[in-house]
Amino acid sequence: MSKLYVPKNYKPLLSVKETEKAIVLLKDFFQLALSTELSLTRVTAPLFVKSGTGLNDDLNGVERPVKFPVKDMNETQVEIVHSLAKWKRMKVTELGLDSGFGIYTDMNAIRADEELDNLHSLYVDQWDWCMRIDEKDRTIDYLKEIVKKIYRVLKQTEFFVYDRYENIKPCLPADITFVHADDLVKMYPGKSPKERETAFCKEHGAIFIIGIGGKLSDGTIHDGRAPDYDDWITPGPDGKPGLNGDLMVWNPVLDCAMELSSMGIRVSKESLKSQLSERGCPERAELTFHKKLLNGELVQTLGGGIGQSRLCMYFLRKAHIGETQVSMWSEEMLKECAENNIAIL
Repeated sequence: MSKLYVPKNYKPLLSVKETEKAIVLLKDFFQLALSTELSLTRVTAPLFVKSGTGLNDDLNGVERPVKFPVKDMNETQVEIVHSLAKWKRMKVTELGLDSGFGIYTDMNAIRADEELDNLHSLYVDQWDWCMRIDEKDRTIDYLKEIVKKIYRVLKQTEFFVYDRYENIKPCLPADITFVHADDLVKMYPGKSPKERETAFCKEHGAIFIIGIGGKLSDGTIHDGRAPDYDDWITPGPDGKPGLNGDLMVWNPVLDCAMELSSMGIRVSKESLKSQLSERGCPERAELTFHKKLLNGELVQTLGGGIGQSRLCMYFLRKAHIGETQVSMWSEEMLKECAENNIAIL
């Protein structure tokens, strides 16, 4: 069911017209800075892929993709992407990029099973990116260096906005703090994963939680992750599982932890087999994408997604993602937003 949090005495810092202009400026700046920092080339991306290939992102494995038959292709079923996690790896391989170079694209998706609230929408727009890496770079230290580069871009973007809109004050900390999901279990006993995120992010301002999807010391997982793109099972030097994570910042408007990006080193042949077994879906190994990976036809990569509307929402200090994108919302939510100065586009 739709859920809405209304900040007390909320008043947008920019008008709707100013917001529309700021969204363009912010997106243009961020994608150029990101592509420069990570050596990424822009490519064109698909909106839909053929069903049954394993190319679509299965997210937590329960979300239903939007499907339709193609009349001019003998009713072949295709589905709207959830994200391009696996498609990007095939594209990097196809382009023959050297290690340390990669691609980024504008990804548009529909997630029909999303629970709608201030941060979640049916419509998902993000910068999907992916870079080739060497086998020796499949380490937590290498992942952290990439995270630090992305955080530098976030800091640059924060100043870019402040330089043009003086009433939007910077609030990101100087550095991002790294923590493993299993450490959060021990730091906050008895709390849920979301409560742990909230407590730690509120204290540090910007965090990267390592090990999303892997089994923790208490037998749980911090959050769901599909078994066929991020490597969440390979242990790091400390023995804790996971070569992936989520980048989160403290949102001063909503007074909550806000995920801006999910990323990770992608599965190897060995970790794919282990993760498919762990999730109880070894039959996926027969799908087109998985066969290519297991046959050694795909290069090793690191990649992720960065939410475009979320990024704009955060930096423009908006209370609802619908203030930075056009989607569908319940009549009740639209009415409540209108009554509380939340200008849904």
